[in-house]
Amino acid sequence: MQEIQSLIGGFAIAMSWFNLALMFAGVTLGVLIGVLPGLGGANGVAILLPLTFTMAQQPGGATSAIILLSCIYWGALFGGAITSILFNIPGEPWSVATTFDGYPLSQQGRAGAALTAAFTSSFIGALVAVLLITFISPIIARFALKFGPPEFFAVYLLTFCAFVGMAKGAAFKTIAAMMAGFALAAVGIDTVTGQLRLTFGFMELLKGFDFLIAVIGLFGIGEILLTIEEGLEFRGAKARLNMKVVLETWKELPRYWRTSVRSSAVGCLMGIVPGGATPASFMAYGLAKRVSKDGEQFGNGKVEGVVAPETAAHAAGTSALLPMLTLGVPGSPTAAVLLGGLLIWGLQPGPLLFTEQKDFVWGLIASMYLGNIVGLIVVLTCVPLFASILRVPFSIIAPVILVICAIGAYTVHSSMFDVWLMLVFGVLGYVFKKLNYPMAPLVLALVLGDRAEDSFRQSVLGSQGDLLVFFSNPLVGTITGAALLLLFWPLLSGGWSALRKRAAT
Repeated sequence: MQEIQSLIGGFAIAMSWFNLALMFAGVTLGVLIGVLPGLGGANGVAILLPLTFTMAQQPGGATSAIILLSCIYWGALFGGAITSILFNIPGEPWSVATTFDGYPLSQQGRAGAALTAAFTSSFIGALVAVLLITFISPIIARFALKFGPPEFFAVYLLTFCAFVGMAKGAAFKTIAAMMAGFALAAVGIDTVTGQLRLTFGFMELLKGFDFLIAVIGLFGIGEILLTIEEGLEFRGAKARLNMKVVLETWKELPRYWRTSVRSSAVGCLMGIVPGGATPASFMAYGLAKRVSKDGEQFGNGKVEGVVAPETAAHAAGTSALLPMLTLGVPGSPTAAVLLGGLLIWGLQPGPLLFTEQKDFVWGLIASMYLGNIVGLIVVLTCVPLFASILRVPFSIIAPVILVICAIGAYTVHSSMFDVWLMLVFGVLGYVFKKLNYPMAPLVLALVLGDRAEDSFRQSVLGSQGDLLVFFSNPLVGTITGAALLLLFWPLLSGGWSALRKRAAT
């Protein structure tokens, strides 16, 4: 009851006309940031953070400032799905898994259904995460304190093994693509020894391959090359969309309630750990593909394949704010930027924040509910506008996409080298698609490879080379055991099927 009373007081703060106007402005800016490849929610919040300094100096201004920044974050989470579904270009890292079924749906003339499913699923995932933040944040915060390097590596290992064990295609191609991603992730300065690795004399590679540049090239440029080969034709050009499509999609979504519940749980766990929205979206997609009766149809345009990653990504992105508020430990890059904002405004995140700055905390939590409702209204209202882009001839829209991709790649580090690197990854993506090699494992390994390596080496150094550190307590042992089970699941299931056939004969 105490939390409910505090939440009601938070709504009274968040529902002022000024704060509601900031919500609409923040969500709109966030959607634009999410649509533009290469910018990202964290960069967008960081760029606009200085605008809040004057605002935060006013009485109660810190609450308005955090509402504006957090709504930019919600908008970026929503907006990342738009280009993923319409053009197969992930606007955000966590939108990569959305392309697997979202883009085929748009090519089938169902762009409105795909966008509606993505936006609605994002709203549901965020709502579940906000409910967790509201009622059980102290319990979850104590659980997150137990994670050290071994636990972090076990989580990453679980993500990799889940992708191998749940793949429907050839396991060899999945592993080969993942190994290529690990090799790319190893480029740059060794964070433990400080030595250079695989830079081949290029000073620009000291920081390694930036994930956003690789994604823009692999998915954006690679898709353009494939479409040019097919004859400069935009197959979804006749898409007809209106609010009737939105209502029909809402009627279809309750069929996937199990997927929504499962993906929300995965997203909240990965956001709190913190594992991040990107691995959460991949893991949720893999689980949905494995469990679904129509798992073999995933990748060809299934609404369920859009529901799973979007629900998990939004749940992870929202729940990442929980450890930031309760412990002062950011659960995502954007949460880290928001943490910096709190410190600049003179606020100290942690357990005392809930008592010393009660109005601020509960105003922020209330704005999470309202901000996501505002975000859903804004993006659903614009569904026909977004989907109408498919009616533009490809000969016109292709140069625009190339320019947007080049701008996105250039803005990451303000370097032309990144633009050329984007083109190289585009050719690689084209080759992968022609040879039927999956790109998702490569992208996943490129994102998490260096983090997994750091956690592994820290764990081994701390245990003086004893690999049993990954079974040293029930928590890390359970996660590692589940990872190994998923890794060998294809062999175990194949052996079980062979035994059943032999017993039947």
